[in-house]
This record gives sequence, C-alpha cells and structure tokens, in this order.
Amino acid sequence: MTGDGATARPPWSLLGLDTAFRSCWAADTCSPDDLPDWRPDNPAVGHCDITALVVNDLFGGDLLVADVRRHGSPHGYHWWNRLPNGIELDLTREQFRAGETLSPPRPVTRPPGPLPRRHQEYQLLRTRLIPHLGPLPPAGGR
Repeated sequence: MTGDGATARPPWSLLGLDTAFRSCWAADTCSPDDLPDWRPDNPAVGHCDITALVVNDLFGGDLLVADVRRHGSPHGYHWWNRLPNGIELDLTREQFRAGETLSPPRPVTRPPGPLPRRHQEYQLLRTRLIPHLGPLPPAGGR
C-alpha cells in the first residue's frame, strides 16, 4: 500500500510491456487501412497509433510520427514514443518487413479529449491490457 491508501503496483518491465501489448493486439484493434496486411504472426501491424497513445498514457513524453514509404511510394504513417527521459520506445517497429522506410520523426501534439479516429480500438486495447498490467492511468495522457 502507498501512503494514500492506494494499492501500489509493481513496476513494469520492458519485456512485460511488450508481452502484454503483443497478447492484446488483434484484427479488431488493427487500423482498417492496415487490416489487409495484419496477420497473427505479425500482430504489430496497424497498431502503432493506439499503442503509442497507451504508452503515452503510461509514461507521458512525446508522441512521434514519421511518414512510411514502401518501395518508394507513400504508405501511411508510423507512431511511437519519446519518453520523458529522452529514450525512444517503439513497440510496433517490427511490423516493417516489406521494404518500408521511415522519414525523420516529428513530434505531434496529442488531441485533447476522445480521439477523433480509432477511439473504440484504443479503448478496447486499454481494456485488454488491464489483466496484464493492472489498473492504467486515466486515458488521455499524463
């Protein structure tokens, strides 16, 4: 217990976070744009945006985004995190297996309130993570 009566949770390890997210990604949380490429053997596909947002909920820091190019043609965007200590954390980087390249990242401001896109998938991912990570901080960033 902490001094305020709340139950302390054990610290998360990087392996524990990776395992938790990996077990919660599924076709129903994949971005509709990436669903044709999603497969159980590459579950990170289509999950970078909502994963980066949940990591931002957990640790704060910056959201980073880069343009993705596949064989030289535009192929969407990739999101990941820069933690408050400056370390970049990208739990979905492994999804790139088909010759994709990323532009240099740029920080983006998290929109306030409910997400304008993929809010339902973000909430579903958060709900699925609770049995693995315990109670999560409030949605919407620190």
